[in-house]
Amino acid sequence: MARLIADQITRPEKIIQAFGPPPTSGDTTPAAPVVDDTPHETVMGVEEIMKHLPHRYPFLLVDRIVELNGDHVVGDHVVGIKNVTINEPFFQGHFPGHPIMPGVLQLEAMAQVAGMLMIQRTQKTGQIAFFMSADSVKWRKPVYPGDTLVIDITMKKSRGRIGRAQGVCKVRGEVVSEAEVTFMILDSTNPQ
Repeated sequence: MARLIADQITRPEKIIQAFGPPPTSGDTTPAAPVVDDTPHETVMGVEEIMKHLPHRYPFLLVDRIVELNGDHVVGDHVVGIKNVTINEPFFQGHFPGHPIMPGVLQLEAMAQVAGMLMIQRTQKTGQIAFFMSADSVKWRKPVYPGDTLVIDITMKKSRGRIGRAQGVCKVRGEVVSEAEVTFMILDSTNPQ
């Protein structure tokens, strides 16, 4: 029982350490090699993405689409890539000296990639995907400058102009965040 109580007392410290800077140590053991499992094939580049999404710097959070399967059936799938660099403006304040990509921006990246899938399904020009809600949001690990965020979206439900999708963000094959996002497609000329 005492061990369980001690674990509960130190648990918040362990969580804070997971999202803080790595500890400095005198250990000179080389780190394990990093395996790059990021998809390299591009289905849609940033220029094409900007034709479909109204977002622009600094709020366009998708660099390319590497997989896009949209054919008007539930189970449609899209994978987007966001290269996270130290040049991102949010790193100036989140956090000075210990840059970590804000979780809400990972959520926004999921919504943008999901919107790309929904717009692709309608196959109409002049459409905008509006983010409506997020459920079951979980942030698992921090995302640092130099990471490549792989944003994997699967459509769960779609009716008319409204879609619901499951999103998962990964870095080097490990889940860093996930959520279920809901959005609506409207005409960009008359978004009411």
